[in-house]
Amino acid sequence: MHKPTWSIPNRRIPGRYMPYKPRLFSITCLALLIAGHPVQAQVNLPVLGDAVSGTISNQDEYEYGREFFRSVRKQTPALNDPLIADYISSLTYKLAVNSELTDHRLEFILIDSQVLNAFAAPGGIVGVNAGLFLNATNEGQFASVLAHELAHLSQRHYARSVEDSRNNTLPNIAGLLAGLAVAATVGGDAGQAALMVGQARSVDNQLRFSRSHEQEADRIGIRTLFNAGFNPEDMAGMFEGMLHSRNFGERVPEFMSTHPLDENRIADSRNRANTYPKVDYIQNPEFLIMRERVRINYAKKPEAEILERQRMLPQLNGAAADAAHYGIALAQMKSGQHLAATETLDPLLAKEPSRISYLMLQAEIAMSANEFPRAIGVLEAALKLNPDNHALTMTYATALTKARRYKEAAAVLEQHAIKYPDDMQLWSDLAEVEGLAGNISKVHQTRAEYFIAVGDFAHAKDHLNFAMNQETDKLALAKLRQRLDYIRNTEKKYYR
Repeated sequence: MHKPTWSIPNRRIPGRYMPYKPRLFSITCLALLIAGHPVQAQVNLPVLGDAVSGTISNQDEYEYGREFFRSVRKQTPALNDPLIADYISSLTYKLAVNSELTDHRLEFILIDSQVLNAFAAPGGIVGVNAGLFLNATNEGQFASVLAHELAHLSQRHYARSVEDSRNNTLPNIAGLLAGLAVAATVGGDAGQAALMVGQARSVDNQLRFSRSHEQEADRIGIRTLFNAGFNPEDMAGMFEGMLHSRNFGERVPEFMSTHPLDENRIADSRNRANTYPKVDYIQNPEFLIMRERVRINYAKKPEAEILERQRMLPQLNGAAADAAHYGIALAQMKSGQHLAATETLDPLLAKEPSRISYLMLQAEIAMSANEFPRAIGVLEAALKLNPDNHALTMTYATALTKARRYKEAAAVLEQHAIKYPDDMQLWSDLAEVEGLAGNISKVHQTRAEYFIAVGDFAHAKDHLNFAMNQETDKLALAKLRQRLDYIRNTEKKYYR
């Protein structure tokens, strides 16, 4: 769905429309100044934990992480592709149930960046750059990075950093979180600077502890890979690819800024992998398809992508050949060749008529050709087989909106929001649709939920108050007051 056209009311009311700024750790600003980035790249973080005891409970870690996630979402460009998001979610949960992670309440963000990077933060926050798809040669390598990050979470490395450092612990962990957020927002150099400054008080101890954490995450991550059915050697293979990029002068992966790699670490990973039985992992077609979606998304010349895949096809077979055809269809759609794209996709659909990624592309091609009734028909049939599927539902709402069936689109998204209450893109889309449908009170309610999702509580409160002025229903008013109370309590707890 296209980006929202709604904006914040521009009345000049003193103190009401200033950007919401939670209490900051000065370390973030200092890191940005050192890195030479403008002030607007500043990452706002919640106040963490008990400054006296320096300890963080499991529940506090979860809650702090979710507040940190609001700041990241607010200032990090996300790639809006629900199909890829669903794939990452499914793969991560598959790894999580085979890991030592006991709390499976996970949240994801797919970052719109071609640079290889991924991170995990307290509270089950998992961030993945789209560039990870571009650099992993198979699903096992892609999964190895996620498994490593889940190991950081399962071993509570952030909380352990606080408890073991003893002195100045909260500024240190705040700097660590800030570094992750800055790296995701403005690039690896600033993120690395934030990490370095944040740990400046105890450089030697922190570096040694960091190496210990990395070794532990590698060891446990390899075990997770194996338990989930992947080849444990893929972690070393992924690391080798990253090191190759650095040695041959290519852009250094941001992942290496926070996870230093050398030959010894790669050798240790390979030696650990060799202690496991050999695994013959069958390539997952969905990984190859998602990689094609990412590649074509960033392609500047789709015609060249078509020719490249056509050239490679004689050397491919099975899932690799199907993925190449999928990529050709995507590129044809992107270049406006809708009939050719349909003809390329048809044999794939004939082979696997129920594969969601194929059905999604069929609907996307129809929408690209302005054939909205056909797209709606494809998606309705697919949803009968896959009720409440996130990618299909979001695309269905987009198709209804493009067909100017605004009330139906709003109804679909309102129902879907019950299952996905923290989905920032969903609230953004719903706010726009409610506006197009003329539902003024709901426009403000959904805008408020969007701003809550990104931690902009000042604007969220404004929109809730606007909605209350529009509402006459007592139950609706009670719910709006409840959301206002939620914001005020959150502000008191995390943004003192």
